[in-house]
Amino acid sequence: MLVSSRPTAFHLSFFSYTMSGTAPLGTSTSSHLNSPRKQPTTKPPTHTSSSSSSSSSSSSSSSSSTANFTTHTPARQWKVDDFDIGKPLGRGKFGRVFLAREKKYKFVCALKCLEKKQLQRNNVEHQLRREIEIQSNLSHPHILSLYGYFWDKQRVYLILEFAPGGEMYKVLTKQVAKNRETLGLEKGFSERKAATWIYQLSSALHYCHGKHVIHRDIKPENLLLGLKNELLIADFGWSVHAPSSRRTTLCGTLDYLPPEMVAGNDDEYDNGVDLWALGVLTYEFLVGKPPFEEETNKATYKRISDVDVRFPDFVGRLARDFIRSFLVKKSSSRMPLLQVPSSPWIQKNVKQCRKTFKSRKPVGGGRKPAVGNRGGKKPRKSCKV
Repeated sequence: MLVSSRPTAFHLSFFSYTMSGTAPLGTSTSSHLNSPRKQPTTKPPTHTSSSSSSSSSSSSSSSSSTANFTTHTPARQWKVDDFDIGKPLGRGKFGRVFLAREKKYKFVCALKCLEKKQLQRNNVEHQLRREIEIQSNLSHPHILSLYGYFWDKQRVYLILEFAPGGEMYKVLTKQVAKNRETLGLEKGFSERKAATWIYQLSSALHYCHGKHVIHRDIKPENLLLGLKNELLIADFGWSVHAPSSRRTTLCGTLDYLPPEMVAGNDDEYDNGVDLWALGVLTYEFLVGKPPFEEETNKATYKRISDVDVRFPDFVGRLARDFIRSFLVKKSSSRMPLLQVPSSPWIQKNVKQCRKTFKSRKPVGGGRKPAVGNRGGKKPRKSCKV
């Protein structure tokens, strides 16, 4: 069986954001499984979806989120019969994810199947519309590709890049259990492995922020591992396209919320929330648990507000300095992503690390629809498994 992390002879067409006829109903679920962590109880504000006309926009919030993003007219309409459905990769609150293979070109992908009734019952349709719109306009080596979507009477289907390495959360959990058994120590990944993935994630977030996309829910459950063990951001359900760079919605996972989001006074925030999450994730990669984890939500909120970070003895000085550069109460004082490659901890642990990320156009872009490999980005090499 041929497995490729990017399109080769087969490249799925992108569909326009607005769908004529019946609009699909959707939400964000974890790429393969629901998150086991505590979640904030505040719901995000609802956005009015686009009408059946592909040229119309039904609300100002919808308009702002689509600004500078391209949409593509589908070359064809996909259906379930176009795929051979394989083993389940995971189950979530709103559906399941399956390994799948397109019948004509034998291209392997992941098919995310979401139940419309569940989505309607939870009043979360707008999140999938936003997830599709944002993710289909992003193209980066460390962002999971969304190749297209389609729907029928019962379900909405997302055609996603298959990540053979599985979920980062499961990999981290196994590593912590192994260290507990062999070392008698609660510990996560090695510094070299953690630094490599943090460097890759920083590159992807720098790309997103250049397109005015704030992810807002960075955590191990929303990260996957690709064919070469590379990190892939996999879930954009809580993401937002915010050209103004200021938001007030409380969202994300409790352990990863920054001080400006737990303050409870409707403070605005910007893409600094992703920088805070990067610091929290670095800590969890090394220690095996988030830095502010407590038994009660109230205690967790207090430690976040006080930026009460406590390091185990095995965390080195360079790693501590790197984490502290992001876990700063004032958002504007957090280390810019452009400085990540040149930071001492990254330089020490990441092989062939560039001094800075490549400059990218700040807005616009997105993939162009293609058939085969014509007009698409150069695919990665495939390997037989």
